[in-house]
Amino acid sequence: MAKSVRGSRSGRPIMALLDLLGRRWSLRIIWELREAALTSRALRTACDEASPTILQTRLTELREAGFVELADDGYRLTDLGRELFQTFTPLHRFAERWSKAQL
Repeated sequence: MAKSVRGSRSGRPIMALLDLLGRRWSLRIIWELREAALTSRALRTACDEASPTILQTRLTELREAGFVELADDGYRLTDLGRELFQTFTPLHRFAERWSKAQL
């Protein structure tokens, strides 16, 4: 059963997912966590244009949705987050292009 995303405008899981991923910095956070866990400081450095408040809000939303978890070594993608990112090829390609455009 899909988890509901706080603040989504629809009760439908796919719409909630698109709503969450459409929020600024959500995709960038997933992109940065794709290979390894990162501390809060490393994420702030990677997303240097994001305010700490916005970054923390997005991390909280991603954690509540089950895509990101907090571990001893920092934030990392959950199995669900990794599966979403690896199997949803359009998301992977879009995130990669978006990330490069932001650099």
